[in-house]
Amino acid sequence: MMWEGLSALLLFAGALLGLAGAMGLHRFPDFYTRLHALGMTDSLCAFLVLAGLALQEGLTLASLKLGLIFGFLFFTNPTSSYALGHAARQAGLPPMETKHD
Repeated sequence: MMWEGLSALLLFAGALLGLAGAMGLHRFPDFYTRLHALGMTDSLCAFLVLAGLALQEGLTLASLKLGLIFGFLFFTNPTSSYALGHAARQAGLPPMETKHD
């Protein structure tokens, strides 16, 4: 009974963090700030959702596979965020200029 509650809490927290990243994607003004919002939330969101699913599954082969999926995402998400930002900078996409009063 306790594991189901913890699993539901992790899944709910992952969903909220995913929504926060989506709001950042929608609300932020330029490519680099949007990339930052998604880059910061996607790894933790994936961890929370995969951990919640692994708790529901128990100690099985499926939970091991979920752990391997997280290990893959743990290394590829930051790498892809860096590659996107670097490619945008190399292509000449300037950051948005801020106005200081």
